[in-house]
Amino acid sequence: MVQVADRVVTEAEQYRRELVGYCYRVLGSASDAEDAVQETMVRAWKGADRFEQRSSMKTWIYRIATNVCLDMRKAPQRRALPMDLGGPAALDGGTPNLATRPAEAWIGPIRTDRLTDDPADAALLRDSVGLAFLAALQQLPPKQRAVVVLRDVLSWSAEECAATLETSVASVNSALARARSTLAKADATIERRPADPSETRVLEQYLAAFEAYDVDRLVALLADDVVFSMPPYELWLLGAGHVEQWWRGPGEVCRGSIGVVTSANDRPAIGVYHPARRRPVGAVRARPRRRRRRLRAITHFMGPEVFAEFELPDHLTSATR
Repeated sequence: MVQVADRVVTEAEQYRRELVGYCYRVLGSASDAEDAVQETMVRAWKGADRFEQRSSMKTWIYRIATNVCLDMRKAPQRRALPMDLGGPAALDGGTPNLATRPAEAWIGPIRTDRLTDDPADAALLRDSVGLAFLAALQQLPPKQRAVVVLRDVLSWSAEECAATLETSVASVNSALARARSTLAKADATIERRPADPSETRVLEQYLAAFEAYDVDRLVALLADDVVFSMPPYELWLLGAGHVEQWWRGPGEVCRGSIGVVTSANDRPAIGVYHPARRRPVGAVRARPRRRRRRLRAITHFMGPEVFAEFELPDHLTSATR
C-alpha cells in the first residue's frame, strides 16, 4: 500500500506548479494555495488505493485539489481589494482613516515563477492572475470560480471539467454562462496579450522617482484616473490629484526608501524598503495603461511577510542591491 501511495504521489507531483496556479486563482492567496496543494498531496497519498485509472491522473488530482479549495472557501469571508469595500477616500487635509483588516481579508500577490516555467503559458498567465480579475473571481460562488478557471484559463473541455467537479456537462455549461456574465459586468474578462517590455521601463522610472522622492516626477507617471491602494488598509485613492496629496502628506514617511525590482503575478513589481534600517515595507505592483504608458493602478502590499513570498532579503542597503 505504501509503495502504491508513493508511486501515485510521485506521478501527481508533476502537476504541483500548475496546481499552485489553479488554487491561487480560486483562493486569491499564495499561502492558501500552497497549503491547498500540500493538502491535495496528502489526500492523494491517503487515497491512492482509490485511484483506479478510470480517469487520468490529471483529472483525479485536480478533483482532489478542487475539493480542498471548496472546503477552504466555506468560510463566509471572501478575499478582496480595498476598492471592493467602499468608495475612495477624500483627502481634505485632516488625518486619513487608516483602518485595517486582517491579512486573510485581502487578495495577495504571488511570485511569478511559482506559477509556470513554460514560456508558452505567458500570455494566458499574464491576464488570468491580474489583481482585478482575481478580485472579480472572488465575487463568484466557489464552484463557478473553479469552472471559470478550468474552462477559460486552463482550456479544459466541458467533459473534463464535469469529470473533475463530479457533475454534468449541462451543469458546467450553466455555471460557466452565469460566471461569464458576472465577470463581463465587472469588466474582468480574460484577454490574451503579449508581454510588453515598456511595463518594466515604466516601473523602473517609478522606482527612480520614488527613491528620489520626486513627487512631480511621480505624478507625471500617473494616469488621471489612477487607483492607489495599500492593503491591509481599507483606504484607497482615485485620481492623480489625490495620490499627489497623499505623497505630499502622509506618504512623506516613505522619503528615503529604496527598492528592488521583482515580478509578481507575471508583472514587474518593486520590493520597497523603509529608510529606518532599510527594513521591508511591502511590494508595489503597478499596472501601466497600455497606450499612454502611464500607471493606471498602484497596489502596495504592506508588511514584511510579503517579502518571504518573493524571497527578498529582510534588509536592503544601497550597497547590497
